[in-house]
Amino acid sequence: MTIEQLYASDEYRVRIFKALADHTRLQIIRTLKDSPTELNCGEVGERCEASKSNASYHFRTLREAGLILVRKEAQTKYIQLHRETFDSYLPGFLDSL
Repeated sequence: MTIEQLYASDEYRVRIFKALADHTRLQIIRTLKDSPTELNCGEVGERCEASKSNASYHFRTLREAGLILVRKEAQTKYIQLHRETFDSYLPGFLDSL
């Protein structure tokens, strides 16, 4: 691994940790982890007791960090965990929640 790759990897880890450094975002991750299927954004926001705008902000932060995947179907957005990111950068983290 080159020094540039190492720095890029470290920057990505920092982005992940910043995204997880919030109670609401951890609640979102926990909610998605406990769901056997993807959930629509409204369901997740409701379960986490977050307003629509607040939930949207947190979803964007998690998506930009690569922690969730978003799929749009008509007017509805569905989200799920991006388990590959957790397995690669935070092995065992989801089990600890």
